[in-house]
Amino acid sequence: MGRIVLENVQKTFGEAEVIPPLDLTIEDGEFAVFVGPSGCGKSTLLRLIAGLEEVTSGAIKIDGADVTQVPPSKRGLAMVFQSYALYPHMTVRKNIGFPLRMAKMEQAEIDAKVEQAASVLNLKDYLDRKPGQLSGGQRQRVAIGRAIVREPEAFLFDEPLSNLDAALRVGMRMEISELHNKLNTTMIYVTHDQVEAMTMANKIVVLQAGVIEQVGSPLELYRTPRNRFVAGFIGSPKMNFIDGDAAEKLGGHSVGIRPEHIDVVEGGLWQGRVGVAEHLGSDTFFHVHDTGLAETITVRAIGDVSLRHGDTIGLSPRMDELHRFDAKGLRI
Repeated sequence: MGRIVLENVQKTFGEAEVIPPLDLTIEDGEFAVFVGPSGCGKSTLLRLIAGLEEVTSGAIKIDGADVTQVPPSKRGLAMVFQSYALYPHMTVRKNIGFPLRMAKMEQAEIDAKVEQAASVLNLKDYLDRKPGQLSGGQRQRVAIGRAIVREPEAFLFDEPLSNLDAALRVGMRMEISELHNKLNTTMIYVTHDQVEAMTMANKIVVLQAGVIEQVGSPLELYRTPRNRFVAGFIGSPKMNFIDGDAAEKLGGHSVGIRPEHIDVVEGGLWQGRVGVAEHLGSDTFFHVHDTGLAETITVRAIGDVSLRHGDTIGLSPRMDELHRFDAKGLRI
């Protein structure tokens, strides 16, 4: 069991309110991702759940039990940080088994749990190595293994992939997702990378200035963002926004259209001049200027399209894919 409920939870530091009162429920077995720009309060919210920060007001419950005043070690949670925090003089085997030794568990049981965790994380060939002999991705797996052996009610990940290069990040993203499928344990994952959020989560919590802007599945947030902030944050490349008279003609105070929902056509609704073109093989991203709509309109075309810098092109937005927002930025 790993159902986590936040009831009217607030956090202040002195006079500064970093988390206004909020409610949130994470169901048992969910993979929830807290996402938002730097300083939005996502790591603070995770630390409140872990017990590493004190709640100013409100209550945190795990499986129905109020743990608001319970110390971190008694909450049944395991946290994996951005830094691996491994003991450099210990082998992988001893690093993974360390929390069990601290709990004075029998050595035979420790060995069995370490072997099982190592098998799940493909670390069996590295158990007798020390952290200095491992890659960054392997070290992060060791840190996760140390959390697994505790058999927690939930795993809390605080930007665990930030120290890895791009290729390792993709690989570890897949491994953590696969781990969730194997263990079926509640996981809460903090990141500022919306691509990580979209590819890993079955529930995304979008935060801005400590406020929950929207909670939903990745596709819900992609298809029906409740406000302009969520619309602009979710999706890669980012949504294009049109304001002013051009937006009003399309039925909104502000209108958003994703790059993948604009077609390059002869004599389209909009005309523009090609600026930078990013050729990725499977896709080409055009940054189009002089449309009279916005400083730049980004367009995603499938395949390697042979348009050059300075070419004039026609653009046709798919009208059923427009996102309309009112003067307050709320979805119409």
